[in-house]
Formats: sequence, C-alpha cells, structure tokens
Amino acid sequence: MDSLLCDELLQEIFQRLPPCSSSSVSLVSKRWLYLYRTSKTSLALQLTLQKSTIPALSTLLSHYPFLSSLSIILPLEPTTGDGDGDGPLVKTTFSDDLLLLASSSYPRLHGLRFLAGPVSRSSLVSLSSTCTHLTSLCINLSRPLFLTWLLNFPLLKELSIMVCHGEGFDHEVKDNLEYGFSSSDDFDAELGIESLCLSGIRTDDWGMGWLWRSCDKVKKLQLRSCESIGDGGSFSSFTRCLQGIQEVELRTCRSIVDGVLLKLAEYSHSLISLLVYDGGSREGLLRFFSHCSCNLQKLDLRLPLDLNNDHLLAASVNFRTLSSLRLQSCCLVSGEGLKALGAAMSSGLEELALINCDVVEREPGLLTTLGQNLKQLRKLDLSYNEMLLDKELISMLVSCHYLVDLNLRGCKGLANSAMITMSKSCKRLENVDIMNCCGIESEAVELLVLNSPKLRKVLVEESKLSHAAKTWASLKFIQVV
Repeated sequence: MDSLLCDELLQEIFQRLPPCSSSSVSLVSKRWLYLYRTSKTSLALQLTLQKSTIPALSTLLSHYPFLSSLSIILPLEPTTGDGDGDGPLVKTTFSDDLLLLASSSYPRLHGLRFLAGPVSRSSLVSLSSTCTHLTSLCINLSRPLFLTWLLNFPLLKELSIMVCHGEGFDHEVKDNLEYGFSSSDDFDAELGIESLCLSGIRTDDWGMGWLWRSCDKVKKLQLRSCESIGDGGSFSSFTRCLQGIQEVELRTCRSIVDGVLLKLAEYSHSLISLLVYDGGSREGLLRFFSHCSCNLQKLDLRLPLDLNNDHLLAASVNFRTLSSLRLQSCCLVSGEGLKALGAAMSSGLEELALINCDVVEREPGLLTTLGQNLKQLRKLDLSYNEMLLDKELISMLVSCHYLVDLNLRGCKGLANSAMITMSKSCKRLENVDIMNCCGIESEAVELLVLNSPKLRKVLVEESKLSHAAKTWASLKFIQVV
C-alpha cells in the first residue's frame, strides 16, 4: 500500500490528520517522516536557554523547509546577572541571534510568534528586509519602546507586543522623530494593523501616542496587564483608533479600564464584542452598560467583586442584540439579574456560560427559568459549579433542544440521571465535556455515545470508557479525548 501512494497524496493526507496522529505518522518510515515534515506549514517550539540551543534549532528548522507560520517560545527566567537575581531575563544578543536564524531560514514567513526575550530595533529592521511577507508578528520588547520600525512592515495586519520588565526612558524625548516621540500629526503613519495586542504598558512608555494615531484600521484591541496606554498625551490620541473597533479585550487592567470603557461608549459605535477580566469598578462598568450605543453581540466578564445585578439589569435594557454571554466567578450576581437578561434575550442568545458562578447552586429554579426563556441556546457552559445537582441541570436541559456544545467539566455533584436526560432531550449535541464529574459513571457515558446521533467529540476520563463505548465511538467517528 505504501508504494501505491505517491508523495503528493501522502502529504495531502498528513495535512488533514488531527494533531494527535502526528507522532504515529513520523514513526512509520523515513519516507513518511520526510514527507510529514515537508508537508508542515506551521510549527510551534518551546526552547531552553543553553549553549547548544541555536545550533540545535538550526538543524531542526532545516527539516521543515515550507513553514509559513512559526512560533518560538523561550521561558523568561531571571539570570544570575550580577549575583542579586535582578539581571536581564534573556540577553538581547541571544534573542537577536535566534530571530536572525528564524528569519534567514524562512524568508517567505507569513506569521511569526517570537517570545524568546526582547529583541533590538536593528534586528527588527533586518527581519523586515528578510521576511517581506509578514502579516502577523508577536514579539517581546524592552524599554524604551522604539516603535517606528513598524513602518518597515507594510503588510502587517496582526501585531502583539509584550513589554519585558525594565526601567523606563527618562531622557529628553520632545519631538524625537526617530523614536516616535512626536505629537505632530505630520509624522503620523497609516499602519495597516487590524489586530493589536499590548501587554505591560506603563505611563512612562513614550511614543504610544504615535502608535494610537497611526492605527486607525484596528478592528480588534487587546490590553493585558497594562497600567496605562502610554505617556501623558496618549489618551487624547487613543480615541483615533477606536472609530472602527469591533472587539476589545481588557485583562488585568484595573487602573485604565474605566477610562477605556468611557471612550468605547463615546466613540466605538461598531463594537460587537467585549471581554473584561480581573479589574474594573462598579460605577465605570455601569456607565458603560447604561450609555453604550453599540450593538454588542458578545459579552465575556470575569469580575468576582465588581459585577452585580445593576449591571445585568442595564445590559438587559441596552444590549438586546447579545448572542453570547459568558460570566466567570461573578459572586455578586443573583437570579434576579440573570432572569431579566434571559427574558430580554429569549429570541437571540445562543451561547450562555456561567462558570464557577455560585448563583447556579445558590438559587434553585434559576436554570429552569433560563432554559424556558433561552430556547435558542446552542452552547451552554456550566463548568466548575461543583455543587450543581442533577435535578437543576435536568430542568434546564429538557427545554434546550438545540444545544450543540455542552461543558460540564468539574461539576462533581452530577450523576448518571443527568446524562440520561441529555441523551433523550439534546439530540443535536456534537461536543460534550464531562471531565472531572465524579458522579458520572461508565454506564452513563456509554448511553450518551449510543444515543446521541450527531455526537462528534466527548471529553471524559478513559477509565469511564467501556469497551462498548469505545467500539461505538469508533464506528460513529466520535473523537474521545
């Protein structure tokens, strides 16, 4: 059979295989190993900081000649430095050498995720001259942030910058065009970036105002662990990139989240997706929920001590276009707010997640009401509600006939009866996660596999898979993980 399959056909097959099969393919023969490597267009590597890292990486990359996407990660661990443990995380020269190797190996690279320590401005300019097709770039930078090198990447659509720990820039910066430290509109560029992710920005990061003014095509913005959006003049420039923004993620940005939400409510009329994790104020959130005029479709919040019923009631009035609502660890929310949301969005909400939200366990009958109101639900995530009982889940599932995805991971209070109802009422289920559900036994898992006609993937412990369940899963092409 091996001799009947030509190289091109084998490569096409390899590209269609799931990731879990790759290790088996490479062991069949030297021919298969070679063809598997040459068929790969994407590769992710995690390296260790050793003298042999660069030579070993060079040898490895030579086996994958046709990559268009490359990810290189080197865990940033403090070096001994001068003996006090505060030395540089990874020497820039080492990172530059790695970057030079990656770029010279794949000049036609489209996507590069390079998190192997901060890189110098000169190495980024060199990267731009070698990899002229780059559309996606993720890198570490150290301070000061010299951002004008972005002008050398005219095709860049996705940019992610993670700022490493280090001191700010305290030299004279006024009108220093070389570094982007200019308030003059004459120096503004027209960058084509559509997705922008920034991590670790501080108030002393000069030049951010130039970036904001130059990124007026951004549709997706992510801010992570940011104390600020840049130097003092950056906030006035920030609004320029918000005009066409569609998706915003704010993770652990407590000091700026209110200001950002205020600007979003004022300028971002095309916003359709908002995520806020671990940081905010009740007043700032309420102002946004009450005054935002956009047609928000997706709302994802992890705000244990900031989100309450006032916000949900405001959302039920102002965000009637929501199709996805995800709440995680929201301790101050009660059934009143969730029921109001359910009633307001009964015809449109397709995804609901109440992850580790004790209101699910605290208020009997809540899930029943939500199930009766949200009959168009396609995705339901109740994971890590450890005290959720069968009768509460069953009372919801009997109304959710259109469910496609169901996540019950970590719901230790569930037992077999919930699975029986799931098999009878949810005939459209394709993906089910029941990992770490202690009360669900192998008989119930077998019943689910046998009686779910559209099931395609089940996440469950192998110890709960009977021989019959494995056989039926194989025959019905159900992936069991």
